[in-house]
Amino acid sequence: MGKLNEEVVSIQRGKNPGEPSVITVNCPDKTGLGCDLCRIILEFGLHITWGDISTDGGWCYVVLWAVPLPGLTNLNWESLQQRLLSVCPAYVVHIYNSLLSSSTSTSVYLLRFLFDVDVTQVLCDLELTIQRVKVMTTPDGRVMDLFFISDGLELLHTKERQEDTCRRLNSILGESCISCELESVGPEYGPFQQEVSSISPEVARELFGHESSENETFSQALTPELTRLMKADITIDNLLSPAHTLLQIHCVDQKCLLYDIMRMSKDSNIKITYCRFPSSINGYRDIDLFIQQKDGRKILIPEKLDVLCSRLRLEMLHPLRVTIASRGPDTELLVANPVELSGMGRPRVFYNVTCALKLLGICIFSAEIWRHSTSAREWEVYRFLLDENPEFPLANTQARNQIVDKM
Repeated sequence: MGKLNEEVVSIQRGKNPGEPSVITVNCPDKTGLGCDLCRIILEFGLHITWGDISTDGGWCYVVLWAVPLPGLTNLNWESLQQRLLSVCPAYVVHIYNSLLSSSTSTSVYLLRFLFDVDVTQVLCDLELTIQRVKVMTTPDGRVMDLFFISDGLELLHTKERQEDTCRRLNSILGESCISCELESVGPEYGPFQQEVSSISPEVARELFGHESSENETFSQALTPELTRLMKADITIDNLLSPAHTLLQIHCVDQKCLLYDIMRMSKDSNIKITYCRFPSSINGYRDIDLFIQQKDGRKILIPEKLDVLCSRLRLEMLHPLRVTIASRGPDTELLVANPVELSGMGRPRVFYNVTCALKLLGICIFSAEIWRHSTSAREWEVYRFLLDENPEFPLANTQARNQIVDKM
């Protein structure tokens, strides 16, 4: 089995700190495989710096260079390989066919915490995905968290995995973890899971009212420097290849860029037969995409190309919608990202937002996650009630713009 694993997914780890590791996947192709691979790599806290993806429609060959994000010290490479293998058709067919045929959905568990430090990094390291969360600060300054989580390893139903999870959490958090309980979610938690948080019509329009055109001005304020950066040039070439449309993209580099391209193509039924994702130069990338329609033909209709390029710009440059609003005496930060048609959310959003706020010296009073549906798509929405900081006045427009830029 080990030899088969290495034939499908191999990982050549970087020899020195900061040196990229090379992840190679060689397996039968399937719709959305590139998106699935990128999502898993991002879930493990890696940043994709270079990539080459090619397929003939039947077989796919992927080479990705990735480096750990700052602060990541204990990446489980063996688990990463297993997760990547789990989405590869060859591995699924030959090894896990019987397991997958009996599995219909991902189980959700409740993790109840009383602690006084941030725990999101620990959950990421344990490959636990946050489905929904309630964070509340107690009068004595401690934090009570209710995390509805799913397990990337699909083993949380076992006593061994549950005990290991609690043991590792207590070991990592130490005395800051006052109590920790883990239980399977039963019907008594149904109302909580299905609870829909309210958003005012004005905030809803700001977050979800720009789903079709990158030409519309987002009301979320960006500094002039970021506004100039958030542009993408896309050149269309239908002459180079007799069977493919070539898109040449020049845009600013940012986290999850390759994932956003793959997600857009997957949800738009666009086949990427070859993708060249070179290293960033002076903060910009020049990307080549050879694409086809679902029927295997190139895209010749100008209107379809215009819609495709518009959607691609929007998904690359504005993958997150961010706004800050007053909620009575409180200040709330709302972050929304589109959900894949498969139902999968964007990786590590909760962790990245909490880290950004921590760097700005802003404390979170409470937080929650839920799903919101519009006529066009489903969104994952994160709401954070922020504590007022005398050194960072949240009522100040400049301070709010700084938070939006940091997101």
